[in-house]
Amino acid sequence: MPFEDIDDLPISWKDHEDIAMKLYDRFGDDFSESKIYRIRFTELIEWVLEIASFEGKREDCSEAHLEQIQAKWVYEWRDNQ
Repeated sequence: MPFEDIDDLPISWKDHEDIAMKLYDRFGDDFSESKIYRIRFTELIEWVLEIASFEGKREDCSEAHLEQIQAKWVYEWRDNQ
């Protein structure tokens, strides 16, 4: 499968920073730091699974992955303020 650019590269649960950047691209400033940390993990899982280049499976997700994604999303949000 040819890739158009870096955004087309497949990502999985261990790619916390890439996932966080995709979530920030999708939601922008809709979520502040405190709101990001209050997102339900059930919602976060669904949003990650909706990312076009995401190839992970729901059953491979762990609480540690979700916590890291939230932390990286906060860093991404801070960088853009």
